[in-house]
Amino acid sequence: MTSSAAPSPASAPRPWRLVLASQSPARLTTLRRAGLDPEAIVSEVDESIIVEPDPVQLSARLAELKAEAVFERLTWDRPVIVVGCDSILSLAGQACGKPGSRAAAAGLWRRTRGRSAVLVTGHHLIVAGAQIDRATRVAQTVVHFADLSDAEIDAYVATGEPERVAGGFTIDGLGGPFVTGLEGDPHNVVGLSLPLLRLMLADLGVTWTALWS
Repeated sequence: MTSSAAPSPASAPRPWRLVLASQSPARLTTLRRAGLDPEAIVSEVDESIIVEPDPVQLSARLAELKAEAVFERLTWDRPVIVVGCDSILSLAGQACGKPGSRAAAAGLWRRTRGRSAVLVTGHHLIVAGAQIDRATRVAQTVVHFADLSDAEIDAYVATGEPERVAGGFTIDGLGGPFVTGLEGDPHNVVGLSLPLLRLMLADLGVTWTALWS
């Protein structure tokens, strides 16, 4: 069972400015439901310029580029945290990002139906206070896909959703019924691993509860 809203923690001073270097509504919603109050700034990074066949390395590099691009544009008068993420589906070791078209989405689904793949999300964190610290880590979740019929694939692709998301599917949208199981953090499949982000923040001296809004 999931909660539609996070509990309201006790009020406390919020010295940190939290910035999400992403245009993803799902990532923003995930953080807000976890009690944080980020602002979203689009990185405008051209992902096509990165040529990296390994899905893990690719997701980490893109997450780093997005966070650093946003951080460079910031003007700040208090401590700031920038979070950059990028998700890639690893299908038999091949990197599959956003299909970008209905034809590509349909082709991807015909390859993934009835199979398992790994959703890889790179996380790059910049914590800028008295000093500037950085960390990059990757979360991986195994995704088991239903064995869809051609008619189901065509109907899903016709909605337009799968062409816009990493791996051509969602678990928090219209694609949810087509995923039969997960092994690992489900938040990671939505686009951001909350447990991993908590650990990364702790490594850089920031407690998760200090960021509650």
